Amino acid sequence: MPKTENCEPKTSFMSKTEAEYRQVIERCKSLFLKKNQDYGTAWRILRLPSITDQIFIKAQRIRTLQETGVSKVGEGIEPEFVGIINYCVMALIQLDFQATIGSEPARMDIPTDELETLYDAQINRVMNLLFAKNHDYGEAWRDMRVSSMTDIVLMKLLRTKQIEDNQGATLVSEGVEANYMDMINYAVFCLIKLTNN
Repeated sequence: MPKTENCEPKTSFMSKTEAEYRQVIERCKSLFLKKNQDYGTAWRILRLPSITDQIFIKAQRIRTLQETGVSKVGEGIEPEFVGIINYCVMALIQLDFQATIGSEPARMDIPTDELETLYDAQINRVMNLLFAKNHDYGEAWRDMRVSSMTDIVLMKLLRTKQIEDNQGATLVSEGVEANYMDMINYAVFCLIKLTNN
């Protein structure tokens, strides 16, 4: 009986996290698919370092806004976290296309229904990583500051840029894919915390 009592709070905490996580992702995916209707999949032309730089710009702007508290273009930090998540999903999709297509010419246009399936597949992989890490770390992110998580995203971006500059070679570290996945999770955590506040 005591074992059951100890497990219940963790289980309910995890289901709360999953519900909050899915709400954030629905918001991000909705914007992603609407932009796809406006622009198509023009982002398919971007090489991975270009996507990494787009994410860097968004993370750097968040940090600047956190430090100055002033936005001259009228947008706060939440849309930037949404942008980080969606650009990271783009990067993961690009990586998958590179791995599966190889030397065949890149397919630029992706129909919306296929794109939604690709988006969901990447997010499911990222969520599996989240729940594995959350199990080990016990939801430690809930006690972190949004500013600290922003710094971690920037650190992971600098790591990714370094790996890209080394043509993807690493000696003992995870590759760019793991960094994109971690950046999605930290950006989701930030949006959960900002929404709850």
